Amino acid sequence: MKTFRNLFLVAFALFAAISVQAQTPPVDDNGLAIGGYDVVSYFSGEAQKGSKSYAVKHHGATYYFASKANQNAFKKSPKSYLPQFDGYCAWGVGAKDTKFPINPETYTVIDGKLYLFFNGPFNGENFNTYEDWAQRTTELKTAAHAKWPKVKNSK
Repeated sequence: MKTFRNLFLVAFALFAAISVQAQTPPVDDNGLAIGGYDVVSYFSGEAQKGSKSYAVKHHGATYYFASKANQNAFKKSPKSYLPQFDGYCAWGVGAKDTKFPINPETYTVIDGKLYLFFNGPFNGENFNTYEDWAQRTTELKTAAHAKWPKVKNSK
C-alpha cells in the first residue's frame, strides 16, 4: 500500500511539472481564456490560476479570476487587463509574424500591458521565447505591434 501511495505521489508530481510547461491557446475549444489564469493577477507580479466561482464572459471567451476583487477589476475595465495580441505569444508575432500558443506562467508587464510567451518543448528541446524578447524588448515589441494587424487575420 505504501509503495502504491509513493508511486501515486511521484506520478502526480511528474504530471504537475509537465502541465506547468504545457502550452495553451489564448482561448481553448471550450472558450476558456489563458488556460484559466487570472489576467488581473499578472499585474500584481504573480500568475495565478483563477476559479470557476469568479468567471466572466467577455467577447466570447470565459476568464477566471482568483478573487472577487480581481473579477470586479476586470469587469470595470477589461481592456486594462487583456493580454496584447489576443493572448498569442508576443515573440511569435514580433519575430516570426505568426501566432504561437502560450505558457500562461511566462509573461511580462510593460507600460501597463500584459505580454505572454511560448515556453515549452520544441523540436526536442525547451524553447522559451521570453529569453529572446528580454534581450530585444524594444525591437520586438515595436515589430509585434506593427505586424499584429496582418498576423491577427492570418490562420
